Amino acid sequence: MSDALINGLAGAGGGIIAQLITYPLQTVNTRQQTDRDPKKQKKKAGTVEQMYQVVQQEGWSRLYGGLTPSLVGTACSQGVYYYFYQIFRSKAEAAALKLKKEGSGDGSVGMLSSLMVAAMSGCVNVLLTNPIWVVVTRMQTHTKKSPSDEVPSIVKEHAIVGGVEPPPYATSNAVQEVFNEAGILGFWKGVFPTLIMVSNPSIQFMLYETLLKKLKQRRASKNSNKGVTALEVFLLGALAKLGATVVTYPLLVVKSRLQAKQAVGVDKSHHYKGTLDAILKMIHYEGLHGFYKGMSTKIVQSVLAAAVLFMVKEELVNGARWLLLKDAANVVKSKPT
Repeated sequence: MSDALINGLAGAGGGIIAQLITYPLQTVNTRQQTDRDPKKQKKKAGTVEQMYQVVQQEGWSRLYGGLTPSLVGTACSQGVYYYFYQIFRSKAEAAALKLKKEGSGDGSVGMLSSLMVAAMSGCVNVLLTNPIWVVVTRMQTHTKKSPSDEVPSIVKEHAIVGGVEPPPYATSNAVQEVFNEAGILGFWKGVFPTLIMVSNPSIQFMLYETLLKKLKQRRASKNSNKGVTALEVFLLGALAKLGATVVTYPLLVVKSRLQAKQAVGVDKSHHYKGTLDAILKMIHYEGLHGFYKGMSTKIVQSVLAAAVLFMVKEELVNGARWLLLKDAANVVKSKPT
């Protein structure tokens, strides 16, 4: 089994576990991002309060709306990303070693090379999996109308404009809705800001690998044989994701606005024709504040998810390699001398 395949499968497994743990936070965060109410003076509900409102008004199941396609998307995204990341990384390492033999460099992959590797992997991932995330966004922002149609004002305040549909609302409904609106190309809505957002995992992995490298060098300088623990990987992953999220969050909000159901027959400020149109309207009607809606929720969700992902992935990779080495040793022992 190749190292790229091991990393791809481990990344998919870690991504699924992280998604299951943090999905309710992700659902609430997507609703916060796509909230188009320009009346800033109104009191905004906090993350916990909004989760409570969703449960009270729509039931527990709405916190996990779109979970199935999201798990498929997570597995595909993490698997594709780590697979291509390992391939590009191996080529970068080979190039660095070649330069060292030629008397240039120390043989290690630098920060710029790590950034390029992560960016190329991210672009491949975005182009292949964007349709899944369009469907997930539709399902997360879908809200149920109460039977009596008497929804408390604080809930109306956070409802998605034009996004109320009668239940049930399954994956097939979301797919049909996107197709009816814009055809096949509708499944690539928000792909432009998402491609720019490959800087998020690029920054994340660059920070993570830089911190991990420094930690290992520090251990080596102290002649310590102690390996990197799961807790240390958890903390390094959390710190790396925190830095990346703060930098790229406005692009994430724009992407969510484009992928959510577009308002029809209402004020033009609620309808976006494209990435530039969304940015200009958000600046005009909501100000810079609009680009950071749900920022605190996203930091908690993404940092926790990334930390769990890195920890689980490293453990799975180490476990797979141990099993392969064990099997190889058994094969050698079984051969007649």
